[in-house]
Amino acid sequence: MSRTDTRTTAAGEVVYEGSSLELQDLTLAYGDVEVVRNVSLTVAPGTTTCVIGPSGSGKSTLLRGINRLHEPKSGDVCLAGRSVLNDKPDDLRLRIGMVFQHFNLFPDHTALENVALAPWRVKGQSKSAAHGLAEDRLREVGLGERMDHRPRDLSGGQQQRVAIARALAMHPEVMLFDEATSSLDPELVKGVLRLMAELCERGMTMVVVTHEMGFARKVADQVVFMDEGEVVEAGTPEQIFDDPQSDRLQTFLSEVL
Repeated sequence: MSRTDTRTTAAGEVVYEGSSLELQDLTLAYGDVEVVRNVSLTVAPGTTTCVIGPSGSGKSTLLRGINRLHEPKSGDVCLAGRSVLNDKPDDLRLRIGMVFQHFNLFPDHTALENVALAPWRVKGQSKSAAHGLAEDRLREVGLGERMDHRPRDLSGGQQQRVAIARALAMHPEVMLFDEATSSLDPELVKGVLRLMAELCERGMTMVVVTHEMGFARKVADQVVFMDEGEVVEAGTPEQIFDDPQSDRLQTFLSEVL
């Protein structure tokens, strides 16, 4: 599969069919310092992998390596069974969407314009087609009544929903979330997590770096614990949270749960 396939149910709900993602001995470095070392990971199509661990453990750098915002030192990234390290980075980012901690919206554009811009300017859709797509994606994330609002008139949670809609508008095969709720006020976190859970239920392939342990336990098919740039343990939520094997994971969970 080379593109995300979508279909719509009779109720009008978008269902995704995302691609597989495989990391093979991926290593990322800043200069001589290796911040991610020999990470191997398989994410099956339509599943959610949550990456947990202490700050500075390499989680965000790992995501940046997957879509080549940070070029790997060694190893491989395979999407839908094929290496993508020789692809043009911009082409790869059409296939792997990413949602950051900060929303990075254009302040002088409406929500609709923010979402429509890349399909229009990058993918070459007509402006009317891009706006129609943006309307669909904004309704999907619950912002059908806020399309004409600029970022300053939206809450932090609503701005993050616009950022998610913007990524979905590119029809990605995989979605990466880098602590997407960490900059939100506590009362806004639940709504964004609920939206991410809905994307999971509708078949999007997702890799989520998160400090929300309850979300990881409830939504993830696979939980990966990283520390000091390495994968220490990986398994089902039950294995990771209820039966941790390593001292490092046991200590981490004792501090965050």
